[in-house]
Amino acid sequence: MATEIETSLLVIVLDVNSLQRIVKQEMKILSQCLDSTIVFAKAHLVQSSNNELAIMACHGHSAKFLYPYKTTAEIRQMDDQYEKFTMVERTVRQQLQQVINEVPIPLNTKSLISNALSMALCYIARLKREKFAGQKLHPRIIVITASNDSATQYMNYMNIFFTAQRMNVILDVCSLDQELTLLQLGCVITGGNYLKVPQLDELLQDLLVNCLHLILS
Repeated sequence: MATEIETSLLVIVLDVNSLQRIVKQEMKILSQCLDSTIVFAKAHLVQSSNNELAIMACHGHSAKFLYPYKTTAEIRQMDDQYEKFTMVERTVRQQLQQVINEVPIPLNTKSLISNALSMALCYIARLKREKFAGQKLHPRIIVITASNDSATQYMNYMNIFFTAQRMNVILDVCSLDQELTLLQLGCVITGGNYLKVPQLDELLQDLLVNCLHLILS
């Protein structure tokens, strides 16, 4: 009997809206969040060669996949890093810079997190259809944001949460600023983890302690 291959899929949604309150106060916060996100993504990949990763960016205008990217070029191994790690970091940084450069002004203050979540669920559904015999996919979405909840998106969010529940997709949310009641409800519905990070310099530690072990469980 063939051994079942366990694959943990992590989809990270990073809110890069420059009109987030704490970002307006200090623009370097986005760079710090990106650094922590990349280290966290690498920590997920290093746990198993079977693990898979996707990283998305969203703001007040759109949501977009940063990795994987359809035209990702082969990148040589540097500084003894794994080739995949180098590819992830280079691709994410390059694509995010492109996203930021293309953002129209002014931006909507409300980030399109619900759009990003819908895209993530479609991506997960496709990977589930394409998985090979004997592969078991364990998908998880993590949202990292400093935006507010949007009550006007309530029905969209509820549809997303219950769709994720039916698909056995777990939603984690990491808030960098205010309490997010609606997204916290999504964590409850899908069995995920809600984090309110008190200090930005604790973001990576909180992600590793509170989310990575859940992906491995």
